[in-house]
Amino acid sequence: MLRINEHYLKLQASYLFSDIAKRVTAFQAAHPEREVIKLGIGDVTQPLPPACIAAFHQAVDEMATAGGFRGYGPEQGYDFLRQAIAEHDFQARGADIQADEVFVSDGAKCDTGNIQELFATDAKIAIPDPVYPVYLDTNVMAGRTGAFRDGRYEGIVYLESTRANNYVPDLPREPVDLIYLCFPNNPTGSTITKEQLQVWVDFARDAKALILFDAAYEAFIRNPELPHSIYEIKGAREVAIEFRSYSKSAGFTGTRCAYTVVPKECTAYDAAGSRQAIHPLWNRRHCTKFNGVSYPVQRAAEAVHSPEGKAQCTALIDGYLANAKIIRQAMAELGYHTIGGDNAPYVWIEAKGDSWAFFDLLLNKAGVVCTPGAGFGRCGQGYIRLSAFNSEANVVKAMGRIREALG
Repeated sequence: MLRINEHYLKLQASYLFSDIAKRVTAFQAAHPEREVIKLGIGDVTQPLPPACIAAFHQAVDEMATAGGFRGYGPEQGYDFLRQAIAEHDFQARGADIQADEVFVSDGAKCDTGNIQELFATDAKIAIPDPVYPVYLDTNVMAGRTGAFRDGRYEGIVYLESTRANNYVPDLPREPVDLIYLCFPNNPTGSTITKEQLQVWVDFARDAKALILFDAAYEAFIRNPELPHSIYEIKGAREVAIEFRSYSKSAGFTGTRCAYTVVPKECTAYDAAGSRQAIHPLWNRRHCTKFNGVSYPVQRAAEAVHSPEGKAQCTALIDGYLANAKIIRQAMAELGYHTIGGDNAPYVWIEAKGDSWAFFDLLLNKAGVVCTPGAGFGRCGQGYIRLSAFNSEANVVKAMGRIREALG
């Protein structure tokens, strides 16, 4: 008799964004005449940068010739892209990352979900609350948690991110092995200083723990004092793996390209207590279960790092940040506490009540879709997330409707 992995049965019945989609679909069916403006999920809305499109076209044309055709590429990514990443994203900021420590993939979501396969199932996990659901759900699937009770899974150490700590969690008060951090944060939009991040790195080194650092939104940082990478912090190469994505920085949500950095000094321990390098383990997992990102997509990603690509991506992000400023100012004027929106594309808003009730209010009275904070964890209850990923015209219209609905 074939048995299922029963850890899947511990997962909550519906995924946050599918729940949202169902409610929006029902609303549109009941009110077909109403225009809905979506400021919910973090999908970009603007076209790919011209430099990326030009590189994409050129690579496709190469594939149409006998001399330029390419079949399977290196699973870790082509050297031209890995070199560009190491040089422009890390070495230019003083972070000692080499090209062979970069692993190109089809998404940071996939990598943050897959990385946990490398570690023992009895590892103690520390996860922020509120949090991007993938970190938690993939560990539930792997069997690292107990049952779901009172809004949380048994066996997980929750790192509460609240208004009291400015949405940067405090260090755990019990031993942990694996720590998830995300800055600029999804969903709160909060950021972390170098001094605060140094505390986490020092903690991980003392505890023989590992930090999984999600920096998917680092391109939105405009404060020059804030770190873009955990590898700007002393000692991080030994205790941190970093995830990056072209999805939000260059609009690649539909094109699919990201990368994970695993420094060669980064280690974990075997049952005998001996240090084991993580780099060859991830390389083996990557080569066994992944066939690489297509050549044209990697050429398009390489163009992000060109002078033209950098300027075009900066302009895209500046436009989204301008939208975020409109959202934050409007909600603040209505008397709501907000954070984010200055170094991140998300604005985290205290809803003065139940998250889903506020979601329904905005949908039914304003025709605007937000993301209920409760879907990100217990500490998200009473909050909503508004996303800047839309056109300026739609954002202005949406905030006008919200003013009218809440005024």
